[in-house]
Amino acid sequence: MHIQKMMQQAQAMQAKVQAEIEALRVEASAGGGMVSIEMSGTKEILSVRIDPTCVDKEDVETLQDLFLAAAREASRRVDEAVQKKTSNLLGGMMPGLR
Repeated sequence: MHIQKMMQQAQAMQAKVQAEIEALRVEASAGGGMVSIEMSGTKEILSVRIDPTCVDKEDVETLQDLFLAAAREASRRVDEAVQKKTSNLLGGMMPGLR
């Protein structure tokens, strides 16, 4: 019965962390803030802001590069935040895994 209680606690912790990840929001930018992306903890792009001064129909490639750089940075930040949350959870369950 003791193991069953531990499993219930682990499931509750997992659900809590999952909810925190889903609620997580990160923002990243590229080009000195010319392109900014807000991303959820599940890596869904929530918003994109593009400074109108970087929109040049003769140089679409630069805008595409800035968008990709901002998206990659936002994804990296989500990964870091999720890793931190899960390591905190595991560290609380099993000290020494931090």
